[in-house]
Amino acid sequence: ILATGGTIAGTAASGTQAGYASGQVSVEAMIDAVPGIRALADVRGEQVANVGSQDMTFAIMIELANRINALLADDAVNGVVVTHGTDTMEETAYFLNLTVKSKKPVVLTGAMRPATAVSADGPLNLYNAVAVAADSAAADRGVVVVMNDWIHGAHSLTKTNTTSVETFLSPINGLIGTVNYGKTQYFRRPFRRNTDTSEFSVASVTALPRVDILYACADMPADLIACSVSRGARGIVIAGDGNGNMNAATIESASRAAGTGIVVVRSSRVPTGRVSRNVEIDDDRFNFVVSDELNPAKARILLMLALLKDRSREALQQLYYAY
Repeated sequence: ILATGGTIAGTAASGTQAGYASGQVSVEAMIDAVPGIRALADVRGEQVANVGSQDMTFAIMIELANRINALLADDAVNGVVVTHGTDTMEETAYFLNLTVKSKKPVVLTGAMRPATAVSADGPLNLYNAVAVAADSAAADRGVVVVMNDWIHGAHSLTKTNTTSVETFLSPINGLIGTVNYGKTQYFRRPFRRNTDTSEFSVASVTALPRVDILYACADMPADLIACSVSRGARGIVIAGDGNGNMNAATIESASRAAGTGIVVVRSSRVPTGRVSRNVEIDDDRFNFVVSDELNPAKARILLMLALLKDRSREALQQLYYAY
């Protein structure tokens, strides 16, 4: 179990208050708080970080990916669980889905209520996550997230509620499976490239190229594009209206940036659905890339990794269909 902090390791002054501090409980204390967890597997804990996931960094993600790869190369290790805050869990899960190089189970879990809360959800989530990581049937399903008895694929899940324990949904592709008090059931495998079939590696990477996300809205200021470029962004993801749309002034500004080599990816602020090429916007003409199923946060992750090597616009577009 690799711990990074988050609400699952959070504490509050009482069991019934909303406010709390993330990342206060150590990994060993979390393990000791879960009855029966050591009967599921020979469990070992490591504290990689102890932050709220709003403070998750790519440096921590890279450290996680490399540590997971080192652990899973050991025949004595059957799987890895990562405890993580929920705010950016989908981003870390997707990053690991692209950079872990093993078929063995990698499971992220967390909590919506701190460890000190009445009816804290963390202990059962951790129990179920260990059960999935120890289950040979969970292998070759990519990186998964276990929360609230559900097993989500890293490609598909997204956080949908600010406080509910049922916050994570996989609205486009559905669940990978379910886990109930350690009993697992699987429905499908991912159909996008991941883990051992992924071409991406961070084995020798210390930093990733800057990619910004700009949120489209009514009368969106077009100069936001130029601002990102001036600050060194090599890519820009538009969280577009509807089918990845933006107003005419922003299209013109984004097209100028794309003409200078900045990669512009059209995603959507809408919770579900794909962003399609050449529907309301002529992507071929403007040299844009579309994110297909990926939301803006995950579209940014993929682009940052893709920009570690030179690729044509056509090759970048194919990555969004493949991953």
